[in-house]
Amino acid sequence: MPIPAPARQPLPQPRVGLVSLGLDAYWPQFPGLEQRLLGYTNQVATQLAQTGVHVVNLGLIDSPPKAMQAGHDLRRNDVDLLVIYVTTYALSATVLPMVQRAGVPVLLLNLQPSAAIDYAAFNAMTDRSAMTGEWLAWCNACPLPEIANVFLRAGIRFHQVTGMLEDDPEAWTEIRDWMQALTVRETLSHCRTGLLGHYYSGMLDIVTDLTAINATFGGHFEMLEADELSALRKSLPAAVVEDQVAYFQTQFDVQPDCDAMELARAARTSAALDRWVHQHDLQALAYYYKGTGIGANEDTLSSIILGTSLLTARGLPVAGEYEVKNVIAMKIMDAFSAGGSFSEFYATDFAADLVLLGHDGPGHLAIADGKAKVRPLGVYHGKVGNGLSIEMSVKPGPVTLLSVVEDPNPPSGATGGRFLLLIAQGESVPGPILEIGNTNSRYRFSLGTRGFINAWTSHGPAHHCAIGVGHIAPKLEKLAALLNIRAVQIC
Repeated sequence: MPIPAPARQPLPQPRVGLVSLGLDAYWPQFPGLEQRLLGYTNQVATQLAQTGVHVVNLGLIDSPPKAMQAGHDLRRNDVDLLVIYVTTYALSATVLPMVQRAGVPVLLLNLQPSAAIDYAAFNAMTDRSAMTGEWLAWCNACPLPEIANVFLRAGIRFHQVTGMLEDDPEAWTEIRDWMQALTVRETLSHCRTGLLGHYYSGMLDIVTDLTAINATFGGHFEMLEADELSALRKSLPAAVVEDQVAYFQTQFDVQPDCDAMELARAARTSAALDRWVHQHDLQALAYYYKGTGIGANEDTLSSIILGTSLLTARGLPVAGEYEVKNVIAMKIMDAFSAGGSFSEFYATDFAADLVLLGHDGPGHLAIADGKAKVRPLGVYHGKVGNGLSIEMSVKPGPVTLLSVVEDPNPPSGATGGRFLLLIAQGESVPGPILEIGNTNSRYRFSLGTRGFINAWTSHGPAHHCAIGVGHIAPKLEKLAALLNIRAVQIC
């Protein structure tokens, strides 16, 4: 029976704890204020849930005893982020106990009901107590300095969004970005990354500490054997291979000079990969293996490019040359729905003031400018074997480059923060590329070609990066904040 292609795996649903803050002394003094603020809290809960997170709404916390109980409830509910909606003045002693016990990142929401108090209507009120109660529903910002003061003295990191509860696209876009960044962080923390083979000899820049990667991003590394994939490949019936060849024709622009035997060879490997990643429950893969002296392994690894490109397009990024840091970058970009194609500097076009970036091996088909071409190569430059390869360009438009970089100056108190996210925003532009059976595209940056290359390399990245579509630097910065690592954007 044909082997079904692995479906794109759903992203995890983070659990977000939501509390709002108030002061219990106000409720008997100002009738209706507590209910009004609870209504605002439920409104925030509804809008947060619409971002795809699971909201644990603990309601209005208005006293230190309730704060202590909320801390226990947050731990029991296994929340990944604590959202604190500041509705009115509240004591810092109402905040600290629950934040300490929850032990998760904190996002403060300072959301006023709307743009401004109607001063004329407010001052026309005849009851001064009622006027004070009305004002208290608008003084969200009042306790923020007090809360921030205590957080900083207690060594608690926090993040803030200031704006309006309603009719504020800027504030709610920022909140949605935080929720998406949280989802990506949880994706990384649950990601099973397969490692097949070994580093490319002599590439010292890509060598990294797997324990430090786990400490920073979470997840698990599964060590894999080429022999297993080769055995699985050999066991597949001819009908599966034929079906995979037919599937290639729908997904790629197969060039006329591609040999039928090479297509079948790549199809057999691709079908085996589909079954193999399912058996090991993988969500990412980094590989490099020569297979020298073992014909079956060399056959497998030299026919892997089409299959790994299909996996990458389905949300299972595959990095060549055993580039572990870059497969993390690719996974981040894909989890943000931006793609994340494996790339390195290819050439510089000073005449057009742009840079060509690309790579041999897998490409992210979902962000290609049209169907990727399949071309035969008589030699894989710098590698063993020959076979079919992918030629594609990233679709024209805004792009973001991301590299996971060893950080020589991690932030104080960072847990596992030996890495940083290096970010550049630019544009993929149409034009001629190198038709050599590799992925390569033309990119322009606001710094200019010289400025971009100098600024990028000054931070010491490995020579690979992940390229995705759209400008997503603000989201990547929020992810870095949740991971407690630095983000450096050069343009």
